[in-house]
Amino acid sequence: MVARLFLDTRELVAEFDAAVEEVALMTKGLVPGVGALGSEWNRALQGHSATERASALVYTLDI
Repeated sequence: MVARLFLDTRELVAEFDAAVEEVALMTKGLVPGVGALGSEWNRALQGHSATERASALVYTLDI
């Protein structure tokens, strides 16, 4: 599984193996939203199916 880090503008800034400890630390205690179907995700997630986008876990980091 892949974890991707996006800016608020949905610009991709990093991609990680979702199993690495850093991802667990960054998302610890956060509750994800489910789904990335909104039009704001179209460009960032082009090439992904509607099913993949609907099941995406979206964490918002407070940085």
